[in-house]
Amino acid sequence: MIHSKKRYLIVKLIVGLGNPGSKYDGTRHNIGFEVVDALAARFGEDFRSGKGEYDFCKTKHRGEEVLLVKPTTYMNLSGKAVRHAMAFYKISILDILVICDDFNLPLGAVRIRPSGTDGGQNGLKNIIQLVGRNDFARLRVGIGAPKVQNASSFVLGKFGESELPIVEETARFCADAACSFLETDLSKTMTKFNRKAPEVTT
Repeated sequence: MIHSKKRYLIVKLIVGLGNPGSKYDGTRHNIGFEVVDALAARFGEDFRSGKGEYDFCKTKHRGEEVLLVKPTTYMNLSGKAVRHAMAFYKISILDILVICDDFNLPLGAVRIRPSGTDGGQNGLKNIIQLVGRNDFARLRVGIGAPKVQNASSFVLGKFGESELPIVEETARFCADAACSFLETDLSKTMTKFNRKAPEVTT
């Protein structure tokens, strides 16, 4: 008798962008990590090392298999993890959602699009370069405009204490948006979750 190994069929891939290492925890550039961490916690899953340059966890949502990924490269090389996960799990580019920071948006603003340019976000730029396409969904999270001339030092800086309530609310809001991406078509998710600014009560 021949025993076949059951393949774990992944239906959707959600990627949060950021930089690995504890020194980057809480930085503006790592808001994508914070969102997928919130999503994993909601599903009761923990991240572990993948076969490529990424950490991952598998879960189910409404009976469908979902892969959550955090690249372990630095932001500028995020495409390596996405390309490998797509190839290994045979995931269509149309079933991917990439979550990243955007300093062109106000803090807590959310912009979801089905495709587009990298908009100056180096993680998206590398994904587009290595995957060879830009028609994947992306959720941009506003981190506020740089208050210094050096944008790099701004995105690698930590959120201020007064900003943390907005960041925490936004991470939960974006986790809700990611669940909507899993449940329905992208246009409905865009209609419900695109926002110019958060509504946070103190």
